Amino acid sequence: MTKIHRLVLKSYIPPFILTFFVVIFLLLMQFLWKYIDDLVGKGLNIAVISELLLYTSASLVPLALPLATMLASIMTFGNLGENNELIAMKSAGISLQRIFSPLIFLSILTSLGAFFFANNMLPQANLKMRALLYDVQRQRPELNIKAGQFYNGIDGYSIKIEEKEPRTNLLRNIMVYDHTGNNGNTTVIRADSGYMRVTPDETNLILTLYNGVSYNEIQERARRRRRGKTYPHRKDHFSEQVLVIELQGFGLVRSDENLFRKNYQMMNIEQLEYMSDSLRQVLHEKERDFRETLVKNHLFPRNRIMALNRSRNQELPEITNFDTLYHSLPLNEKISALHSAVSQARSTQNYISTQVINIMSRNKNMRKYQSEWHMKFTLSFACLIFFFIGAPMGAIVRKGGIGMPVVVSTLFFVFYYILSTSGKKAAIEGVLNVPSGIWLSSFVLLPIGIFLTYKATTDSVILNIDTYLNLYKKALLYVQRKLNLQILPMDFKDEDTDNQ
Repeated sequence: MTKIHRLVLKSYIPPFILTFFVVIFLLLMQFLWKYIDDLVGKGLNIAVISELLLYTSASLVPLALPLATMLASIMTFGNLGENNELIAMKSAGISLQRIFSPLIFLSILTSLGAFFFANNMLPQANLKMRALLYDVQRQRPELNIKAGQFYNGIDGYSIKIEEKEPRTNLLRNIMVYDHTGNNGNTTVIRADSGYMRVTPDETNLILTLYNGVSYNEIQERARRRRRGKTYPHRKDHFSEQVLVIELQGFGLVRSDENLFRKNYQMMNIEQLEYMSDSLRQVLHEKERDFRETLVKNHLFPRNRIMALNRSRNQELPEITNFDTLYHSLPLNEKISALHSAVSQARSTQNYISTQVINIMSRNKNMRKYQSEWHMKFTLSFACLIFFFIGAPMGAIVRKGGIGMPVVVSTLFFVFYYILSTSGKKAAIEGVLNVPSGIWLSSFVLLPIGIFLTYKATTDSVILNIDTYLNLYKKALLYVQRKLNLQILPMDFKDEDTDNQ
């Protein structure tokens, strides 16, 4: 390894490590901002919060690694260009490809490490993070109740509120369905307002209700029940009522992680291939059963024809002429046949709609697993693409520091993220096939990287503002010259007309 290679590596590795952890920190702050309502006020200790942040940080590596690669490469070669070190290397006869070579090798190692991480460590990190976040969200149920939605997280109860004041925690228009008796909606409580809190030992939920009504349907014995008969109920008005609901397992109880392992984000390549093949086989069986059932039982129900012929004492021919059979019927049987046909058509339409939705749902689920399989490779490839965008960009811009590299990196990363997200959604929804949708961002950014590398190798000035100002001045002079050539003959013509 030459001194130039060591210089380039020393200039690249510290910014790469620094920017990687900075990006992880920013993405982690975004995660906390998103789930702040699920974390605050739950009484979580430092160990649980640290564990959740650790797993979340590991799951954010696929987003942070490409951005850190591009940002560090722009900063490295921008500093070398700004300090004229890059010019000195080129003056000594060292080509830009040779200067890039140690970082290209390092980027390849980074890509291989990213693939290993995405295939082996990322599924485990996602599994532990999702399981722990689920357990945290289930803790302290009074904080999880949202206005305008039924909350069914408490066994035996269904609670709905219309409004929740954030400052006083006052609940308005409360409705409580008591299902503890396993008799359906026999006990309903409505209240104008109330408060909800958990006891200090977190074993009971205290629900204090004001100005409400309690409805309780009185159950009778089974032998006394009659169809169409109304049953008595009790209606109690109250100005204040306190409900004590026992909470079982609402502390931070760890769920079994095996409950989440079937999710496509918790699988490696082998597991994704197995699930994709299994889902594809099941999908083909469903499609075959759908076609057979549609033809035999809905489009050509020969059992109906056989029943109709038996009613007319006729034997079923090998090929039935439906028109002849219909015209041979009396008028009342024709009307009955038409009504039966309409009913059968509606039944067939409902069957087709239900089966199409079912097949589309299964196909969409299969595409999720296929998309995740391709995502394992796009992460590695994105690291290489972002290096070949960032390194020549820094050599062209020749601006180090943090300002310009951060702006350029952020713009490219946002563009990449939008393309990646849109392509993945299009692939899952079936708008594009899975490879085209998942690799869309790579296919778009790869030509940009090749173009920038070529321009940096040929010492292009595509990002020099003076170049574009000179082009603008030349274009402006060209337009003025053309306008003068068109205006002058018209002026001469007007002067000749005036003289005449």
